Amino acid sequence: MGRTLRVRASAAVLVAVLGAVLLVPLLFPLDEQAVDMANKLQPPSPAHPFGTDDVGRDVLLRCVYGLRVSLLVGVVAALAATVIGTAVGAAAGGAGGRTDRLVMRVVDVFSSVPHLLLGIFIVAMFRPGVWPVVASVGLTHWLSTARIVRAEVLSLRSRDFIDAAVSGGASRRRIAVRHLLPGVLPRAGLAAVLMVPHAIWHESALSFLGLGLPTHRASLGNMIQSARGTLLAGDWWPTLFPGLFLILPTLAIASLAGVWRERINPRRRSELML
Repeated sequence: MGRTLRVRASAAVLVAVLGAVLLVPLLFPLDEQAVDMANKLQPPSPAHPFGTDDVGRDVLLRCVYGLRVSLLVGVVAALAATVIGTAVGAAAGGAGGRTDRLVMRVVDVFSSVPHLLLGIFIVAMFRPGVWPVVASVGLTHWLSTARIVRAEVLSLRSRDFIDAAVSGGASRRRIAVRHLLPGVLPRAGLAAVLMVPHAIWHESALSFLGLGLPTHRASLGNMIQSARGTLLAGDWWPTLFPGLFLILPTLAIASLAGVWRERINPRRRSELML
């Protein structure tokens, strides 16, 4: 019952999030550079359910716009990282031998550098914007996918049906397309879904440090960073609500991805239940 309730709650959160980020910008256009100093730091009220920030902007509206940007960065960067990681892992596992060892040593070298540090180096070469952040996340988060795909390819290569296909004269291309790729895609897809929350947090961290989106753009990281001073003064709402918008959707995505992982790996689920 607890697991079912958790799945339903996570699905409801994601439906609400997707509905908000798709409909709110159409119904309530936002001028991201507009300020209203007469209404600054207004507490939550019927007119402003989440209050206003230090320059009078509606916190709820900016949270929705910020989450929209975070989801865009998270989904696109996760897809890019999954494509890169799948290609690298499949190439290493399929080639084997020296090529496999060389590719995995390169992966180990990149893994030794913290993601955030490498991401900062990448975004620092460009002007602040969405696409430098997408490139930063995509180019630093493919390593785990490469390892997962490589391990899956090596496992599939040892199966009897692969040996039968090779003995039957199937070409490498046919084996890869008909046998290896279908076996790899579920885990690659799961890796992509699990990467979305990580990418969202990565984008928020870069924006919090001033290296992500421009400061006037609605971003959850920007909002939390700019609200630090108001929090010390006792105005809690400009910090609390962006934090909730960051935490709840990522927890919902991670929860549903965990259910998917149990479905494609029932042995792991049975081990956890012992």
